[in-house]
Amino acid sequence: MAEYSNPTSRPLDRLYIDDLLVRCIVGINPEERDKKQDVIINATLHADLSKACRSDDFADTVDYRSLKKRIMAMVEKSADRLVERLAERVADLCLESPGVERVRVRVDKPGALRFARTVAVEIDRFAADRAADRAVADRG
Repeated sequence: MAEYSNPTSRPLDRLYIDDLLVRCIVGINPEERDKKQDVIINATLHADLSKACRSDDFADTVDYRSLKKRIMAMVEKSADRLVERLAERVADLCLESPGVERVRVRVDKPGALRFARTVAVEIDRFAADRAADRAVADRG
């Protein structure tokens, strides 16, 4: 079985948004709260793209251009203290896109540590988990 699979055990295809450079407020130090800094976002979207592969129709795929714009708009306005929280918010946006069943998000914060090129957080999230969380919340 493939490492990345949907509930039917059929391997999922992947779309990549790589090295998206965005400026935002992120960090816990006072100087980080005043001035925007670069973050680099990478997202791997897991979806069944077989219909789009057969149809060659834009309506049958994930609209990654629109998603990129939504990610940039959200991040540019954000003021999270933790890169972890920013990664979670990016993952939430990705999972809102129709057809995306899983997402892996990596957020890099270049220059965050002296003598290190970057510090990064990488998370994996699943649409099925989000649906289960909503169902529990609706019952509670």
